[in-house]
Parts: sequence; C-alpha cells; structure tokens
Amino acid sequence: MRVAVAQFATSLNTQENLTTCLSMIDNAAACVPSIIVLPEFCNTQPCYTGHEQAWQQALAIESDFLQKIAQQAKKHDCYIVLNVTLRRDLSRDQVEISIKSNISITSCLFSPDGELVQQVDKEKLTEQENYFFISTKQATNVFTHDFGKFGLMSGADSDNFQVPRALSLNGAQLICNSENTFALDTSTLHDITHAVENNVFIATANKIGALRPQQTCNKVTETTEQLLNVENRQAIQQVYGTGQSQIITPEGKVLAKIEHNKAGYTFADIDLSPAGLAHKVRPDGTEFKQQQCSAFNIATMTADQPTITNHEYSDNVPETINVAIFATYKSNEQAIEDVCHYIENNLSDIIQLPELFFIGDKTITHDQDELKRIEYLSHDLIQQISAVLRPFQYVCTSLVVNGNHQAVLINQQGIIARQQQLHFCQRYQWTELTDTINIISLPLEQGNIKLAMLTADDANIADTVKMAASHNIHLLLMPFDIQDSLEVNYSLLARAAENRVCIVAATREKSFAIQPSVEQNQDKLKQNNKKVKSQKSTGLIINLSNNATLLTQWQSGRFNGYINKPVVKHQHGKITKALIYPNASTDKSSIVFN
Repeated sequence: MRVAVAQFATSLNTQENLTTCLSMIDNAAACVPSIIVLPEFCNTQPCYTGHEQAWQQALAIESDFLQKIAQQAKKHDCYIVLNVTLRRDLSRDQVEISIKSNISITSCLFSPDGELVQQVDKEKLTEQENYFFISTKQATNVFTHDFGKFGLMSGADSDNFQVPRALSLNGAQLICNSENTFALDTSTLHDITHAVENNVFIATANKIGALRPQQTCNKVTETTEQLLNVENRQAIQQVYGTGQSQIITPEGKVLAKIEHNKAGYTFADIDLSPAGLAHKVRPDGTEFKQQQCSAFNIATMTADQPTITNHEYSDNVPETINVAIFATYKSNEQAIEDVCHYIENNLSDIIQLPELFFIGDKTITHDQDELKRIEYLSHDLIQQISAVLRPFQYVCTSLVVNGNHQAVLINQQGIIARQQQLHFCQRYQWTELTDTINIISLPLEQGNIKLAMLTADDANIADTVKMAASHNIHLLLMPFDIQDSLEVNYSLLARAAENRVCIVAATREKSFAIQPSVEQNQDKLKQNNKKVKSQKSTGLIINLSNNATLLTQWQSGRFNGYINKPVVKHQHGKITKALIYPNASTDKSSIVFN
C-alpha cells in the first residue's frame, strides 16, 4: 500500500482551512495513495479568547467541512485521516465566554466510499487544551482493511507509550499520527521509539506556520490566565510548526520525510504483513507481545521502601549526584578484582556495573553446575566489594542470589536492597520472577533520593518504568545486557523523557549493524548497495533538562527545537563519569503545547 503525509498551515478562518485541506488532498492524490494523513487541528488554530470562540471554530458532525473531505476520499478512492475540533453537543445555549462546551479534538477516518468510518478522540490534553476541550475516552480501536490494520492518534498522545501500545495490542500495523507541534521531540525520538517498540509503521503529519494566532493569544481572558501561569503564557506567544512529516518503518528507518517546515507532501510504499506485535520477537527469542501483556499487571504491585541504614532520612534532595559506569573487560575473579581496584581509587556516590558483569557469555547460566559457580562468585563479590566501599557509597549490579537473578545495591554492610527480575526472558528462563517493584530511599552525604533498579529486559517494558517512576523516583539504575542498539539510541531516552527520571544503565559492550540517525536515514537509503557496517553499543547516563531551561530559551529567542530532550553521556571505555541532577526528576510538568 502507499501512504502519504501532508503538512500545511491553518488560521482562524475555517473556510480558508477547508480550501487548504482540499488543495493538499488533491496534490497528495497525485501519487495515488491508499491513505492520506493530514495534521492536527485542520480546521482551526487552537488559541481562543473564550469558549464561545472555541465553539464557533469547532465543526458539527454534519458540517459542510467534513462532507467535502468525505467527497475527496471518494473522488480519489483512498482513506483520509483528518483531525479537527468536533462539537459533541448539538448546540451551545450559552454566550458567556467562560462557560465550557463539549468539544473534542478528534481524528476522523474517511473511507474510499466517502463514509466517516472511525472517530478517535485525543486522550492526553495539554493544560491549555484541557481548558477548552474534552475527551470522551473512547476505546483505542483499530480499523481493518484488506491491506492490514491501522489506528489513529494525535498530538500529545504520541509523547508517551500508552496510546501507541494500546493500538498495537489491538492489532495495529500502521499508526497514523496527526501533529500540531513546534518541537522536534516527536520526529527525532518518539516516532521512532513507538515504531520500533511496537513493530509498526508510523505515518506522522505535522503543521507548519504559526500554531497560535498572535492577535488572539494577546487577548487571553482573565479566566484563562488563572489556568495558565504567566510563564506558560509567555511560552505560547510565538510558536511555529516544525513540519518534518515522515513515515517510519518498524525498524526505525525513515522511508520518507519532508526535511523542512514548508507546505507539501511525501509518500512511501509499505508492506504491513510483517508488522504488528504478533511478529515481534526479542533478539534472544523472547516473545515481545507476551512481555507487553504481562507488564499491564504491574500496576497492582506495591512499592517497598526498605530501611537501608540508620542514617536519618530527610526530604532534602541533593542538587547533584556523582555517578559512574564501570565496565570491566575481564571475567570471573579477575573482573571482581578489577572493580574493587576501581572503587578504591574513585569517589563516585553510585557506581553502576553491567548485568552479571563478571560473566562474558550469559548462556553458561543454563548449565546447573555453572550456575552454582556463578552464585558462589556472587557471594564472594559481595564481600569483596563491600570491604572497599566508603560510607554513603554504593554499587549496583545484578547477581545470582538464592538461585535467582536479581539486581542488587551494595554498601559497606553488603546487600542493602535487591530487585528480583520481573519479566520472563529467554536468557534467564531458569529464574523465578517477582511481582513487586522495590522503591528505595537512599541516603547520600548531600541528602536523600528515591530510586528503583531494573535488570534483564525489565526496563524495555515501558509499563514497568512508568510504574516505578509514578512513585516519584529520582533515579533508575539499570544493570542490563544490551540486545539491540535501538534500546540505547531511542527506547531508554524515551523512558527518561516521558517519565522525567534520570537513568544510569550499564552493559557489556556489543557490536550491532549501524542504525542510522533520523538525519542520516535519507542518505543511507541511497547507499543500500554498500556493505553494512557495524558499530559498538554501550550503556549510558541520562540526565534531564527542566522547564526553566525551556522558558529561558523562549525569553532569549534561541529555542533549540526541543522541549524535553534528555541529556546523554554514553558509556565509553572502562570508566564513564557524570553529574546527574535529581531535582529535575521532581519536575513532572514539562511544558508541552502539541
């Protein structure tokens, strides 16, 4: 099938916007697509002086606007995805601008027969959108056609894993995403992450031009001011759509992209047959869909806060924490000695080691005699490491303890916290699983933080990270064994961004076929006849920026294009050090005006 995505600007003139939509559909139809995806808010610019104006801008289900789009779908014999503000009441009896009406932000799917066959309301409303709009919270259903199954989403629903995951679990192979954003976060991170994690194609159409009418934003009412603080008002004064509309494969490659913020369309031919969660398997053979289904039960888990030391707990969170990743290239007793030598010569507060860092080949754990030897080494390791740690210094890794694979946190007294594996994976199919995530209150010399540990494939389950982050942790520690370079290039960055949590993840170095960045993909597509090269992949330390950073960008006029971009330091060589800022994790209200 052929998929086309279009990008263009809109205004507060609904008739002009209809003309623009009809023209863009005619243009895109020249490539004879099976489906055309249009941006979010095709009928309006969502910044109003009051609820009466929001109502006047919204469309009735039987409006001429929607009927004309339906005629276009029939004329060009294709599906059309159109996102608009839609009236959910038959009429508005109030003229008072402060009284809200029932208006949704809805993606409408028109069939080649000219029928409106599906409506999907935007679920995650931004602060400003929540003031003007509602969400009917309809089920995340998919539409089935001969060429496959596809679902619809829009705006901020693409900023986290939940809506794409729900669509994928319902069988989606293609997700049509309508955007209205001034930021690059979606096109450079979230689109690719959703495609790879769910084994789906993503077709995103984004706006260009001014996203908010200047004359209207300057007349924001006092009622709106009570909702939107002064800083946020300033941030939305001048915003322009970035465009960058694109079509992404389940492997995270860009098939087609409009590399600018000018009106236009692009298209790609795709085959949906290998897409979908049912066809996704982890590199070690673990069934991915099975993992995702099990993750949904984690919400019932209770968080455990063990007493770690006699240190008096306080709410003071240190401004910075010294963290380090240490990855030895040695094995067995020599690896333990290597780590102890490093600890004795460094003052990092928290030292992160890879999963079973002293074992190079994890397949030996399937041999019972080898497993017993690994458990013996684990006990010996605990004694040796605890003997060289200073007060308020910690080491995190994973070990085999009591026959089970689990992440551990070690201080001078030995193991002070542990996290047994949560999800099945083929590498450690012999271990028992737990149903509890431990949330750890950790005393440091400068204050106290809350953290969680995840090992094996647990951090690749987005629900698991969300569950841990929902308990206001500052830091996620990850002793893991990388299985795919996309884990560190995209997935873990997305987890940090959408949950506002710092991550320190250590793994043994591995080599994978090069996965081009978004900016490189177009050039790489032209070089398919060249030999595929490999690159080394390692762990990383992920820091956060905060809202103040974004506001400073707006005030200085030097916006860098991102609203919630993690700050990354990749693991390099044996020792990688960084300062992390745990207080940034307490700021869960990122400014997003999608």
